[in-house]
Amino acid sequence: MTMEDVAGTEKDELIERLRELEQRQLRMFARDRSLPLLTTSLTIQQLKVLLRLSLDGEMAAHELAEGAGVGMATLTGIVDRLVARGLVCRREDPRDRRVRRIDLTEEGRGLMAEMSGAGHQRHYAALARLDTATLADLVRGFEALCEALEAESAEEEGGGSR
Repeated sequence: MTMEDVAGTEKDELIERLRELEQRQLRMFARDRSLPLLTTSLTIQQLKVLLRLSLDGEMAAHELAEGAGVGMATLTGIVDRLVARGLVCRREDPRDRRVRRIDLTEEGRGLMAEMSGAGHQRHYAALARLDTATLADLVRGFEALCEALEAESAEEEGGGSR
């Protein structure tokens, strides 16, 4: 076995161990993070639309339909129900009155913040148990992971191959 093979095997083992640890962490936080989802009466499609708006902000209806993976007719029904619940609003695009722009209302933003913030206190408490050196190592690790994910996204958007 060459040094490259050994390094590759060790790297693969570390990647697998990180995947296992990530799954373990997700299971531990699942209850805290999923409670808002378990109590909501929103459909998966409605949640997808809200999440898309939460991540990307206001957008034209056709962009939202594409991003949510639904047709315009389906999106219209989803948005109608979300408007009725006070979670999203429609506006005319000032540059093109034929285009409708969809955005979260304050209530919609609050709901998405509640869903994304579920479990935050437990996560913070767990991190607070760690010493400063371990936290610094985690920060360096997560920074490196974010940079790798950003590079991967840029490569995909640029049409690059791996």
